[in-house]
Amino acid sequence: MTGMFASALTGLVWVGLWHLVLTMMAILATGAALPLALGPAAFSGLVAGVFAALQRPSLLRNRRMTGIILIACLLFSFSLGTPFDPESLLAPWQSLLLLVLASAAGWLSIEKTVGPANAGFMTRYGTEEFYLRLFWGLGLMMFVLIVAVPFYVMVMTSLKSQHSLMINPLDFSIDYSLGVTKLLSSYIELFTDYGFMTLLVNSAVVSVATVIITLLFSVPGAYAVAKLRFPGRKWLSGSVLLIYLIPAIILVIPLYAIFSQLGMRNSLFALCIVYPATTIPVAVYMLRGYFAGLPSDLDDAGLMDGLSRLQIITNIAMPLSMPAIASVALYVFMIAWNEFLFAFMFLDDVKLFTLSRGIVSLNSSEVPRQHLMAGAVIATAPVLFLFLWFERFLVSGLTAGSVKG
Repeated sequence: MTGMFASALTGLVWVGLWHLVLTMMAILATGAALPLALGPAAFSGLVAGVFAALQRPSLLRNRRMTGIILIACLLFSFSLGTPFDPESLLAPWQSLLLLVLASAAGWLSIEKTVGPANAGFMTRYGTEEFYLRLFWGLGLMMFVLIVAVPFYVMVMTSLKSQHSLMINPLDFSIDYSLGVTKLLSSYIELFTDYGFMTLLVNSAVVSVATVIITLLFSVPGAYAVAKLRFPGRKWLSGSVLLIYLIPAIILVIPLYAIFSQLGMRNSLFALCIVYPATTIPVAVYMLRGYFAGLPSDLDDAGLMDGLSRLQIITNIAMPLSMPAIASVALYVFMIAWNEFLFAFMFLDDVKLFTLSRGIVSLNSSEVPRQHLMAGAVIATAPVLFLFLWFERFLVSGLTAGSVKG
């Protein structure tokens, strides 16, 4: 395989893909029915890819800027001056912005994918490395689009009025002249007319209680499985996740009957019992690897100093395991916050609904669609902020304990 072919393929793929993505973004942002013109974009990318293979960094000082300008000129020329808006549906500054973004993103993607390849023949290792970079970049872009586009549509729909949605359901542009009050009217009505503050409080209470109960049982349980020697330890360690082999819908029926007979079905207390039962096994599994990686000398030193096992857990193991405990707490909180099946089956009183249960009640012909989207944003935002805030703990906690020694 030659570097020339690899560069040409990279340019064709990336410039064409960025043209498609930015066109779709412009359609979502403006509501204009823009046609797709992938032919000029793909041909421009092919030429830019050939240029990237021929021009090495040592031969051209401002190679990056030259490449961006080259793609912009090619897109403008091959599309006859209308690379994104052949029907003049956008403002001139919008078309110019799209052209700049497509050129910059296309060239940077070509640079990152082609890497050190040149126009000559590539080694087998270089070919494999090239395809890994190409497919990794394409996979990353697809993942971002799958996550970002539904969230964008959800947020923009929640800011629209019923009238604008009926006129053009695909118009996700925002009219800022309406003012903040009208733009946020769906959110205001959810809290004033639909009692969403009660739903938030219920979900927060259940989620926090689930986290506390889970940690109270999983921390000593994981420590025991990792550090102590007792009959059945290996069997317990290997079977701790067996509960996840049982579908939740199978557990709902007997639990529904039991809680109904005990008079506990229509209560948040029932959820505070069921949720930890499903989160404790995975919490024990996640913490076990971390505790197993802690030096046993610390436990021996604590025992020699007269500490009990519980004191060793609270004074030694837990302070050293805070990243793992924080990641487990966040994971458990997200499970309890988003859980729907048990809440749907156990709760009948509207005042006891959790957030996920309350949002489903909005999915009817009597409730406008923007209210449903606003409820989804309210449910997503707290978990999103918590995830971004504790992301460093989550990454370190999930990878800790994977390697011992």
